[in-house]
Amino acid sequence: MNMKAALFDLDGVLFNTEPEYDRFWEGICADIMPDKPQMVKAIKGTTLDSTFEIWFSGPMEKYREEVVRRLNAFEASMPFNPVPGALEYVRTLRSNGVLCAVVTSSNLIKMSNVYRSHPHFKDLFHAILTSEDFSASKPSPDCYLKAAARLNVQPADCVVFEDSINGMKSGRAAKMRVVGIATTLSKETLRPLSDIQLNDFLEIAGA
Repeated sequence: MNMKAALFDLDGVLFNTEPEYDRFWEGICADIMPDKPQMVKAIKGTTLDSTFEIWFSGPMEKYREEVVRRLNAFEASMPFNPVPGALEYVRTLRSNGVLCAVVTSSNLIKMSNVYRSHPHFKDLFHAILTSEDFSASKPSPDCYLKAAARLNVQPADCVVFEDSINGMKSGRAAKMRVVGIATTLSKETLRPLSDIQLNDFLEIAGA
């Protein structure tokens, strides 16, 4: 796809962490809210603040500190295994003059774990936007519009790479083209909200 800028979600797109987070939130559900297992799927692509606002308000607010403590400990030792071909594809785009950015709902504490695991990760991107950079989480277009502005490109010249429903909705709402990566959901599920569907980045050459 012709593009001036490529905007990548982090979890499930650059790193295959979604199974890890499913395991974490399934544990939280089992321990704290066993009657709401649907939360695990519903929170994909949203910030922790948004998760707290929707799922840990009122009587549940007392559990927020425990969730943060457990999440920080979990992420500190979580493996960050790249999605096949993802980082190589970013390098190829850069060598062809395409601007590359990460647009993630992850916070700076989580990103410090990524940088520790992959010391050269920052060097691959012209910009990295985290949850601290935008007020409205996906599916709001805010994060992707801010990324386009940071790179000084028009939304129509951007391609978004996402794996979640909320993430793809965010890219579409920003009036950008969307590539769905089927690490979390099936291609059939991704199809209504994306222009191209790929199993991983090893497929990109034939897309």
